[in-house]
Amino acid sequence: MIKILIADDHAIVREGLKQIVADTSDIVVAGEAVDSREVLEQVRKEDWDLILLDISMPGRGGIDTLKELKIEKPKLPVLVLSMYPEEQYAVRALQAGASGYLTKESAPEELIEAIRKVSQGGRYISAALAESLAFHVGKNSDKPLHETLSNREYQVILMLASGKTVKEIANDLSLSVKTISTNRVRALKKMGMKNNAEITYYAIKHGLVE
Repeated sequence: MIKILIADDHAIVREGLKQIVADTSDIVVAGEAVDSREVLEQVRKEDWDLILLDISMPGRGGIDTLKELKIEKPKLPVLVLSMYPEEQYAVRALQAGASGYLTKESAPEELIEAIRKVSQGGRYISAALAESLAFHVGKNSDKPLHETLSNREYQVILMLASGKTVKEIANDLSLSVKTISTNRVRALKKMGMKNNAEITYYAIKHGLVE
């Protein structure tokens, strides 16, 4: 039996995932967590076969949580589940130690396949992402500007580009307005930009937002 912990701050998502898993005979959802603190607490208290981790967790965020998980339990498989398209966060998640990456639009059958494969020590990425990664590795040109950003700075510019204000982002991520403003300023400086309009134009041009 594959014992998994679901880490997602949306109750409706957790319930949906539990229903998908309920139709299997070899996978059981044995715990839930709504933020990074709860994830780490659960991992320290019990042994798990796999963590199903949302990348946009409140507080520290999925990528930072993933990094800490891999420090504490380096062999624990983590399958990242995200509302963001693969090209936005997949590479960062895999670099941080994820064993797989799926979007929340994936078919239930694909999720089950990914859980089984990752729990057995394998890796799971879609065919489209595999092709994108091969292209990414094979490119000789300089990195795009957004790849120079920290994970938090990148998260902030995506949210700014989608039309959110600094205050709204602070509320969504359970961080202070000052922290978000600092990340915005750093991102602007690294990318050589002056305002949110330039960030939005860049994000649309590079397919980072729809």
